[in-house]
Amino acid sequence: MERVGTVARTAQGLAIARCPDGDHPEIGQPVVDENLDTVGRVVDVFGPVSQPYVAVTPNDRSGLAALVGQKLYAR
Repeated sequence: MERVGTVARTAQGLAIARCPDGDHPEIGQPVVDENLDTVGRVVDVFGPVSQPYVAVTPNDRSGLAALVGQKLYAR
């Protein structure tokens, strides 16, 4: 598993996570939380090359606010 990063905020129905380094998951990869529960999929990678942001579309938008501050991982 690859660490995606920590969810910094939500925007337009997406969870925005900051990658800790230049390595980032591919678009379309499934994303899980620390309990290995599937959270959603990567839909975009943007921002600076050294620490990009990853946009994740959640499976359950009702729990989107609860993702802020959580560490996410790509399968």
